[in-house]
Amino acid sequence: MQPFGLLFARALGVATLGLALALPLALPVAAQAQQAPASGTSEAIRSRGTLICGVTTGLAGFAQPDSQGVWRGFDVEYCRAVAAAIFGDASKVRYVPTTAQSRFTALQSGEVDLLARNTTWTLSRDTSLGFDFAATNFYDGQGFMVKTSLGLKSAKELDGATICVQPGTTTEQNLTDWARSNRVRFTPVVIERLEEVVGAYIAGRCDAYTTDISGLASTRSAQPRPAEHTILPDVISKEPLAPLVRQGDARFADVVRWVHFLLLSAEEFGITQANVGQMANDPRPEVQRMLGRNGELGQMLGLDNAWAVNVLKATGNYGEIFQRHLAPLGIQRGQNALWNAGGLQYSPPFR
Repeated sequence: MQPFGLLFARALGVATLGLALALPLALPVAAQAQQAPASGTSEAIRSRGTLICGVTTGLAGFAQPDSQGVWRGFDVEYCRAVAAAIFGDASKVRYVPTTAQSRFTALQSGEVDLLARNTTWTLSRDTSLGFDFAATNFYDGQGFMVKTSLGLKSAKELDGATICVQPGTTTEQNLTDWARSNRVRFTPVVIERLEEVVGAYIAGRCDAYTTDISGLASTRSAQPRPAEHTILPDVISKEPLAPLVRQGDARFADVVRWVHFLLLSAEEFGITQANVGQMANDPRPEVQRMLGRNGELGQMLGLDNAWAVNVLKATGNYGEIFQRHLAPLGIQRGQNALWNAGGLQYSPPFR
């Protein structure tokens, strides 16, 4: 009989040999993962020379062409910011208007690279449609708008009313859930296109119009006499709005996500569209890293190290974007204020 120590040593040797024999098979897999292309989507965008961005068909403050056909708005700025990060040029964007029902097909099919279209982040959309939501760039909630002449003070007074709503939206689902919970009877007027559903409400085909409160504010501001329309105080849902991309390209999702975090961090550190050049000399370490003066954070995203400077020169920070496009509609920062100002907007560290 061989001593136990000898048997253990031989067994250990066999195990070590087995591990050594297995390593050559395992190492190429890890190496292959590290050497994989940075982003198939980003490379396709660079080869094409243009970012294709899905937006709404027209919602004041968020995405709407002006009299010269130039798209402007909060969501549009995110498209421009991603283009600036990739190309150093925010103008390299083609906008594709999408309806509430066509938006997801447009992204799934590859018709658009990015969907920046006041879309609510939900579990089912996150898991079953093949999408990744980059980050919540606007916290919202669903409400109701009615003609001021009706004299209503609460949505619960809408029992028996007709309510205009778009199909294929969380709005439609929330309306049904809320009405059932509050025993409010209603007749839905379901119309797909935004312009048509708003037109139906204005024409009196329905007593109320329901959508995200930001959308109601946008619609109200576009009317000749906004005071004739009242947004009721009821908020019946949580609507975290976020830009989204196709699953399977984590690097491109990272680019979109960190563009948003850059806009937040820039506001937090006092970096604006006007002073970004001067702030490159700011002594704070995180500002140095963010603006590419220290470290290689850009390369980690597959971008030029000046990507953040390019973005901020093009769009300014989150607060500037909000003030430019949403504040004129009467939309307050509220939950969309920075974390250090009582809001929910918060960026992880740039390190």
